Amino acid sequence: MYETYYGLSAKPFQLRPDPHFFFGSKGHKRAMAYLEYGLSQGEGFIVITGEVGAGKTTLVRNLLNKIPTDQIVAAHIVNTSLDPEDTLRMVVSAFGLPFEGASKAELLNRLEQFLRGVDRQGKRALLVIDEAQNLNARTVEELRMLSNFQTDDRSLLQTFLLGQPEFRATLHSPGMQQLRQRVIASYHLGPMDAQETRAYVEHRLATVGWKGDPSFDDAAHAAIYAYSGGIPRKTNTLMDRVLLMGYLEELHAFTEADINEVVRDISEEFQLPDAVGEPDPASMPGELRTLDQRSGDRRSGSGASVEILDERMMRLEKSIVSVLSILKKIVATPQGAAAQHMDNQE
Repeated sequence: MYETYYGLSAKPFQLRPDPHFFFGSKGHKRAMAYLEYGLSQGEGFIVITGEVGAGKTTLVRNLLNKIPTDQIVAAHIVNTSLDPEDTLRMVVSAFGLPFEGASKAELLNRLEQFLRGVDRQGKRALLVIDEAQNLNARTVEELRMLSNFQTDDRSLLQTFLLGQPEFRATLHSPGMQQLRQRVIASYHLGPMDAQETRAYVEHRLATVGWKGDPSFDDAAHAAIYAYSGGIPRKTNTLMDRVLLMGYLEELHAFTEADINEVVRDISEEFQLPDAVGEPDPASMPGELRTLDQRSGDRRSGSGASVEILDERMMRLEKSIVSVLSILKKIVATPQGAAAQHMDNQE
């Protein structure tokens, strides 16, 4: 859609983590150095924390892309809202091993034999746990126990733990002393500053062939940073919408006002509708006020819900109108080009 309009080879601001777009901010370069150091040690736990959308997963995928597949066997677990009893099954499954109907002892033996086989091939096994903040203490302990698999001179399994800042509280809780002793590298990935955010935007655009169209003035970049706070995912969300608006409005130069307009649209979409038409109880007569107090929950569950439904319907209608506008533009573009071609022939 807007990629063709601006002459780009692909969407530059997709939400899916893609190491192809990796941008080495100061924080990301330092985190990468910690990961590379930890990986070179071949044992223990490496912990990377950061806010939602800070780029933790992209960081690890970029690291794994740099490692030849004949040197490492990696498993990635994202669903961490698990009971401790399910943790081992998830790990076994992540490495591609059968797990259904097996007891815990059988699973442990199966995993150990697999890890020893990997070691005999001259490879190393790496387990990447994403969203580690969802792990409870017992689940973390299950993961720690897996690090006991080792030969006489080296560990058979290394683990990366990626999580939001609250995981640090779990890590420093009283029962986590044994795990902390096995953490060989830890880093908190903070947001980018304003200058890095601008460089990040231009880097992702340049990666897909951007030649300066569209352009963004200094105030526009300041507005982008003000909204995103230097968080890559928030920057991607905003910029994708900005380019879509630019395509619909046929813009080639973005200003602060353009960015703020998109920010308002995003804010309105995720804003809870206010209750409308609620009388002030203090202004009611005594009997009505009593009835209002008795039926407060029922009223908020019926009348207010109808108003919320109306609000949602209005927003849905706006979304449909917007989609129709996009479809009309897509359909009309080749027709307009064909008509212009015919006029030129005449």
